[in-house]
Amino acid sequence: MGKVAAKIKVMPQSPEIDLDDLQEKLEDSLPEGAKINGFERDNVAFGLVALLPTVIVPDDAGGTEAVEERFASVEEVESVEVQNVGRI
Repeated sequence: MGKVAAKIKVMPQSPEIDLDDLQEKLEDSLPEGAKINGFERDNVAFGLVALLPTVIVPDDAGGTEAVEERFASVEEVESVEVQNVGRI
């Protein structure tokens, strides 16, 4: 079975959120079989910065759904949106 790389946009609840701490929480929340292959940051507006982790997951029926659910369950996360998905 192959793998899929997905870039996911994670919006923090406020500009005051410590992004390094949030990054660690996202890494800790990953389901089994998924890993993060780097983070980017995107300045959105008014000091708000989105995290854009690239997540590698197995190419099976669930796709990125389990990762999205785990990221959304992190306390300081406002929203989660898949930006790009591709096979690797």
